[in-house]
Amino acid sequence: MPGRTKESRSSIPAHTDAIRIVPLHVPESLLAPAAGIAPAPPPELTYRGGPLLSAAEVFTVFWGAMWQKAPLSDTATRLNRFFAFILTSPLIDQLAEYNVKQYSIGPGKFVGTTIVTEPTLRHSVSDSAIRHMLQQELSTNPDFPQPDANLLYFVYLPPGVAVVLSGSRSCQTFCGYHDHIQGKIFYAVMPYANCAGCVGGLSVFDALTSTSSHELCEAITDPIAGQGWYDDNQGEIGDICAWKTKQIGAYTVQLEWSNQANACV
Repeated sequence: MPGRTKESRSSIPAHTDAIRIVPLHVPESLLAPAAGIAPAPPPELTYRGGPLLSAAEVFTVFWGAMWQKAPLSDTATRLNRFFAFILTSPLIDQLAEYNVKQYSIGPGKFVGTTIVTEPTLRHSVSDSAIRHMLQQELSTNPDFPQPDANLLYFVYLPPGVAVVLSGSRSCQTFCGYHDHIQGKIFYAVMPYANCAGCVGGLSVFDALTSTSSHELCEAITDPIAGQGWYDDNQGEIGDICAWKTKQIGAYTVQLEWSNQANACV
């Protein structure tokens, strides 16, 4: 059933700095508003008129030679299996409440994977370098699928490589994010979960699937951050429910906000 669109293309402009990251894990006891501070208004996602990914096609990009050898090669294989399963799972089914006239969200598919070894990574990589890598692969690698309205590149970094986004650093401010290049190339970035704030008490692999599901659902419902389904106070569908998890099949995924249930489900 379609969600409450409340289309706001003219009445509410898209957020100028839309939230599109997985925040660090914070204990529940620290999330309650301080005495005398009013709590945030109840969340409600509204549709801003932009594109949605109707049938997400995920292509994974593992950057760094470390992904060629165990144990990371095993982790990459497991992540690819995760996407092959989760893109046709109840996690995607529940997003149908956010269907709109132009876009009907349905099952997606895992379309492939690659390991990128050049340029060589050092201790950190910027978002601009990630964008450059994607564009370089698109122009030179015949096995790299070309972007379309549903294709989502998931870029995974190896242990020891931090990601810098707008002056903020992974494991200090965020655990992952999604973005776009000129509204045509949609991508998500997953730094390796090797710090307490990005593991959140889970196993490393479960933390990776949880944060990946967070960004997957956000990229589907808000691929151009702030122009799809968005809440001006609390951000995207996953931000509202950050670090609240459930099991689907063998995998740990994050709960996502439901306007219909008025809860994280």
